[in-house]
Amino acid sequence: MTNIYQAVKVSEHVYWVGAIDWAIRDFHGYTTPHGSTYNAYLVMADKITLIDTVKAPFMDEMLSRIASVVDPSKIDYIISNHSEQDHTGCLWQVAELVKPEKIFASAMGVKALGEIFHKNNSIETVKDGQSLSLGNMDLKFMETRMIHWPDSMFSYLEKDGVLFSQDAFGMHLATFERFDDELAADMLEYEAATYYANIVLPFSAQVLKTLEKVAASGWTIKIIAPDHGPVWRKDLNFILNLYNKWARQVRVKKAVVVYATMWHSTEMMAKAIAESLAEEGIRVKLLNVDDAHRSEVLYEVLEAGALIAGSPTLNNHMMPQMADVMTYMKGLKPANLTGAVFGSFGWSGESLKDLEATLAAMKVEIVADTVSVRHVPDGDVLNKCRELGKTVAAQLNKRLS
Repeated sequence: MTNIYQAVKVSEHVYWVGAIDWAIRDFHGYTTPHGSTYNAYLVMADKITLIDTVKAPFMDEMLSRIASVVDPSKIDYIISNHSEQDHTGCLWQVAELVKPEKIFASAMGVKALGEIFHKNNSIETVKDGQSLSLGNMDLKFMETRMIHWPDSMFSYLEKDGVLFSQDAFGMHLATFERFDDELAADMLEYEAATYYANIVLPFSAQVLKTLEKVAASGWTIKIIAPDHGPVWRKDLNFILNLYNKWARQVRVKKAVVVYATMWHSTEMMAKAIAESLAEEGIRVKLLNVDDAHRSEVLYEVLEAGALIAGSPTLNNHMMPQMADVMTYMKGLKPANLTGAVFGSFGWSGESLKDLEATLAAMKVEIVADTVSVRHVPDGDVLNKCRELGKTVAAQLNKRLS
């Protein structure tokens, strides 16, 4: 095999041997305009160990990077921290090629891998708190269920202080730069926030428990090596503090006004609401779902204190592109939001009830009466929209003062 690709040294005994996906633009509904990486790590211990693999089409890239350090056939162990196929897509092919002594996963990981690949290969279960000797160093395991699958676990290489954190602390970002200190802080925060909002947000309660569990572990963590994006080696508190804030769903004086529009009537209402909010000192993000992807909406909602949703009625329902965004948002379970509903209609007006029901299911605190209009809003209706904005702003200011 020609070694086109090279491994990147992460610590004294650890190498990054993953793959860069420059082309991916959608990750199960979450737009990824900057691509992604599938990170795998090689631990050069007495028992040479591969931590996770990569998405199936990128197997040769991973093997080439491994071969730049050691003959892949020398791999003794494979650890599967997370069974999702962007990390295990080539697991069985690699196992058949290198014939490791053992493959390890959590109990739920063993179950998931069996259900995904329908293979009879024997995988050894590791338990929460268990250690695995690699000869001259040890790996320790911590179950992190529902961050973000039931099988998820962390692995920790004590000798080098490296935490292999699977999907936690990651981001979808394709770069040749492999470390946090090689990238701009604002880029890191944006990409990490987008990732958290679109993947990790529903599991925020589990994130808080895991952060406490890691803090109580006694582990001396010098490097965090996630399965997507850069390796954290300079300022670990940067990402840990962000996760703590996002998991607690701390809200700021910001409102997201998200809407669909047909003949611009709902858009006129949205702009009146947004102007009124801004006049009351609230930072506002105005998003037309014809232009804003659902994952952008969730990024903006991540720290917002208010969510105001509007839509015209089409075929007795909200507009389909608005239903897409609201269904996606409902599944991601943002909490602690203040909100309101608005919209226009021609014949009936069921979109308003749809939106009210969706916000109620999300446990959004509705603080203003819904504003609606048949066909085109006049000055009186737009004034009602402005009053809606003022009411939401007053509640948000009161709540966050």
